[in-house]
Amino acid sequence: MGLTVAEKILSAHLVKGELKRGAPLAIRIDQTLTQDATGTMAFLQFEALGLPRVKTDLSVSYVDHNTLQNDFLNMDDHRYLQTAAAKYGVKFSRPGNGICHQVHLERFGRPGTTLLGSDSHTPTGGGLGQLAIGAGGLDVACAMAGQPFYLVMPQIIKINLTDRLPDFVSAKDIILEALRRLSVRGGIGKIIEYAGAGVKTLSVPERATIANMGAELGATTSVFPSDAATKQFLQAQNRGADWQEITADADAVYDTEIRIDLNTLEPLAACPHMPDIVKKIAEIKNLRVDQVLIGSCTNSSYKDLMTVAYLLKGQKINPNVSLGLAPGSRQTLEMIAANGALETIVAAGARILESACGFCIGMGQAPSSGGVSVRTSNRNFQGRSGTQDAGIYLVSPETAAATALTGYLTDPRALKLKPCRFTPPHKFQTDDSMVLEPNPATEIIRGPNIKPCPRRGVLTEILNGEILLKTGDNITTDDIMPAGSKILPLRSNVPAIASYVFAGIDPSFAKRALDKKGGFIVGGENYGQGSSREHAALAPMYLGIKAVIAKSFARIHKANLINFGILPLTFVNPADYAKITRGAKLEMANIISALKQRANITAVVENQKIELTCELSARDRKILIAGGMLNFAAQT
Repeated sequence: MGLTVAEKILSAHLVKGELKRGAPLAIRIDQTLTQDATGTMAFLQFEALGLPRVKTDLSVSYVDHNTLQNDFLNMDDHRYLQTAAAKYGVKFSRPGNGICHQVHLERFGRPGTTLLGSDSHTPTGGGLGQLAIGAGGLDVACAMAGQPFYLVMPQIIKINLTDRLPDFVSAKDIILEALRRLSVRGGIGKIIEYAGAGVKTLSVPERATIANMGAELGATTSVFPSDAATKQFLQAQNRGADWQEITADADAVYDTEIRIDLNTLEPLAACPHMPDIVKKIAEIKNLRVDQVLIGSCTNSSYKDLMTVAYLLKGQKINPNVSLGLAPGSRQTLEMIAANGALETIVAAGARILESACGFCIGMGQAPSSGGVSVRTSNRNFQGRSGTQDAGIYLVSPETAAATALTGYLTDPRALKLKPCRFTPPHKFQTDDSMVLEPNPATEIIRGPNIKPCPRRGVLTEILNGEILLKTGDNITTDDIMPAGSKILPLRSNVPAIASYVFAGIDPSFAKRALDKKGGFIVGGENYGQGSSREHAALAPMYLGIKAVIAKSFARIHKANLINFGILPLTFVNPADYAKITRGAKLEMANIISALKQRANITAVVENQKIELTCELSARDRKILIAGGMLNFAAQT
């Protein structure tokens, strides 16, 4: 029996376990990626492990999230990250060099290797045949220390792409179609592998767009074959030596196969407030738009911006629309500046934003109250934009440009333009001078906002307390630990950032948790979807949260809960969810014994017994008993 692309890379990196669906395994990690919203804590955790330098083939620290410098906090973090990276053997991509996923794709990603990143959109690297997985910062710190990455062997879903895209329909529409069919829970416990004749019609940046938003499916990762298009891209980046061919064997076996006929697709939009509420643009009538934003790690490549320039050439944006555009990397910005595309975009009325994550994470460019914002980014969770009552629509660059011109959500085919025939460049403009090399003699500089990573004590046999919060389905890590320009600068100061846990859902949560010396959270399906931000587990741990009981968990958040000693429990009988109310008293006994024996845990809630299960590997159980990963690592 042949192997899939994912299985070939996994088998080449297998350290423990076997490639049996649902079985625990550990893989060697070749490369790591951190960014400044998650990387500060990841480096503090790496320091706690006590090693003199990283043990990966390549680790890169990027500054692309917290780039607004309203006070000293973000700059202090950047200075810490730059000096810590130099000290421990990590390359440092300076602010202004671009978004981590875009830059890593251009300059560092290699087919056939593994990449672990402290950002949920790390699977962008799957666009060039790299097995790239998002994880919490502590897992990445451990990988930097040379430890393998542990996961459960996912199912592998084949998405067979046939034919080719019609004019003005793009890669963004492919992944929106996948989200429409599968939902934000459809990829949980799965790797999405793309194949078929349609793949050959897509460039690496287009593939990267699709792999990037596989995170919105909940997938472990997404991966494309490494083929002639991959080779051309790497040669154009002056990295031809990094290429190797990786394709699935003809007799490879997949758990499920889905077919998408590219020639049948139309321009699509994800409607508020979830990436899987997808409709055809043609079905959304007369939607007046206040703001259009083009960029993010999903759609900010040279190909994307050249397409936007083509649509805007000789035109002016609608006077009622604010258009902002953020190139994904300095490479892209320099190239569109050199060839005149930037001048075209500016002449149309666009505001040029920094080559950073910016608006995608609510770091500036918040829409007007009650406004409609059309964006090329990957998430449209309520409030993520910085405006709670705004409606965010996710679209392709083509649809975004057409919308900016008309003032209404517009199918780009309605502009009646000739097709845009983009040819990938034979040579990209390469300049890595803003990537600083390590220097072990560097002295680490720590500002007053840099605090040590808190730890939890060892697990006890009995846990009791109050149900502090009960939530519904699809609670995101944005809901748990909000982002934005006010909160993100506190990422290296857990006591300070913990006061914002669940601030958008229940502003009293953090104070109540501290006053009551912790307690429990109850959630619905897919609890913790979205960003990899480990602070959504770390800050609740600081507040004393002992366990989260949910119908199901998103993969990364569940791993983060384990890493920080919070029990991730699920209902044996999902109907028991309805029996629990906020404020109820809960007690669980014989917890350590149950974990060791892989037995269910009985919770007593207001004299009712509720059976809970903890679906964990033997290693995860040991981590929880130790009180979290840092304690566990100190014991081993």
